[in-house]
Amino acid sequence: MKMSSLTRRKLTDRVVSILSGICALVGIAALIWILYEVVSRGAGAIDWSFFTELPTPPGVPGGGIANAMVGTLLITLMAAVMGVPVGLFTGIYLTEFSHRSVFASSVRFMNNVLMGMPSIVIGLFVYTLLVVSTGHFSGYAGAVSLAVIILPVVARTAEDMLGLVPNELREAALALGAPRWRVTFEIVFRAAKSGLVTGVLLAIARVSGETAPLLFTALNSPFWTLSLNKPMANLTVSIFNFAMSPYRDWQQLAWGASLVIMAAVLLLTVVARLIIRERGKAKAKY
Repeated sequence: MKMSSLTRRKLTDRVVSILSGICALVGIAALIWILYEVVSRGAGAIDWSFFTELPTPPGVPGGGIANAMVGTLLITLMAAVMGVPVGLFTGIYLTEFSHRSVFASSVRFMNNVLMGMPSIVIGLFVYTLLVVSTGHFSGYAGAVSLAVIILPVVARTAEDMLGLVPNELREAALALGAPRWRVTFEIVFRAAKSGLVTGVLLAIARVSGETAPLLFTALNSPFWTLSLNKPMANLTVSIFNFAMSPYRDWQQLAWGASLVIMAAVLLLTVVARLIIRERGKAKAKY
């Protein structure tokens, strides 16, 4: 007996739904497994000395990764200072001033290409540009490599968020005689601020776990280094070095550092989601 068209569509819909659910469960199970392993292995390394002391030599008990945490904060902050404004202004140009020009299309295409560029290639580019030319690794070079990764993410988010602002707001402000730049920064930006902040947080969360660019640029340091003009300790390269060592105490530090950076990324992601949720509630009221 030949299956009817309606029955076939229902069966196909049921199969696709089941497969989608299974794939979602596999992804969730993998995430839970990773979280469990990192928490169970890294919690034992977390104590006061872990956050306040330098790494100790192999076999010496105690020690921490205070220098790596400070270095990561400095490099990420500098990367955000360099990458976020450029990304925001790029999004402003593409949304507010490009008027669908050929140049704007080229900028949008190159931005999309840069978003998909492997981070190790960006690290190698910055290594050739800054490390080779200056003759030494530095926190500045690491910050530049992370800024290059942040830039296209922020630009794409800014373009999308600003594009969602109704044109009626722009037209009303322009009709009152306000200049275009003031309309953009005081009207359009305010309307899209939740989405812009979310995009910035997600971009920072993305670069927080990058290892390859920093391995080529900032390298690492076992000492306190607050100068960005020198090789600088950072969490991701420290995790790589400690995890690859044959010493159990260093491997324990690597798990602890993994727990710290995972918690930081999860915190940024949760904050971004909360901002999105509050934005959705605010829209629903109107």
